[in-house]
Amino acid sequence: MTKKTAIIDVGGGFRGIYGAGVTDLMLDEGISVDHAYGVSAGSADLFSFLCNQRGRTYKFYTDYAFRKEYASASNYVKTRNFVDLDYVYGTLSNHDGEYPCDYDAYEANPTDFTVVACNGNTGSAIYFGRESISRDNYDVMKASSALPIAGEPYVINGIPYFDGGLADPVPVSKAFDDGADRIILVLTHEYDFIRQAKKDAIPAALLSHSYPAAAHRLLMRYKTYNDEVALAKKYETEGKVLILAPDNLYGLNTLSRNLDGLKKMYQEGYEDAKAVLSFLDE
Repeated sequence: MTKKTAIIDVGGGFRGIYGAGVTDLMLDEGISVDHAYGVSAGSADLFSFLCNQRGRTYKFYTDYAFRKEYASASNYVKTRNFVDLDYVYGTLSNHDGEYPCDYDAYEANPTDFTVVACNGNTGSAIYFGRESISRDNYDVMKASSALPIAGEPYVINGIPYFDGGLADPVPVSKAFDDGADRIILVLTHEYDFIRQAKKDAIPAALLSHSYPAAAHRLLMRYKTYNDEVALAKKYETEGKVLILAPDNLYGLNTLSRNLDGLKKMYQEGYEDAKAVLSFLDE
């Protein structure tokens, strides 16, 4: 029986370029999967992967991301959003954009695609499927990338959504529940990174005034992340999960960029992804 393979890309803002290196290597090697799960920026990376557009995500991180229209303090002053998600997923990505998605290639790709977001009202993880994406309508990826405090929730059909990393930052359990036999897990923190509760305490307190349920999920994100990574490591010992994680963050974090660090992290992801070849041969 053929094993069902899933890939999970957890995103992580500009650290997500590590995942772009991983998926570009997979495209170069002609590697496909049965199911792709994208969280936050990871959904954009995997969408380009499913569109068979090698180098597209790299271009976004190393070129467009340095434009003030893409991400800047002036954006935040004008719209309360540091990253202009409509610019990223609309102006640049639509059929008439500067670097459009190859939607025809995506539509022809049989891979299941799940985009993770957090319902701002309930704090629940929402798993948007392929049917939620259509040509020039990439709203679910905007929703998955709507960082609290750094921006407003992204509203779809009257429901506010925040970054998927609040509710299910590492959806390993979800992927196995959906029938995956083996998982390629792309992290953007070091392998031994342990998320601390204090990192999210202040943002959660600020968010609690408007979105208490989402704030609670943000406050508990450290536990959700750590538990799911621990589960992945358990499955790793059984040969069911391959964890790819950078050894060096090169000074990058969620919202800060430097071109040299971005290029190095991309290359590390590309080199690390060579492990996928042997993992899938087992």
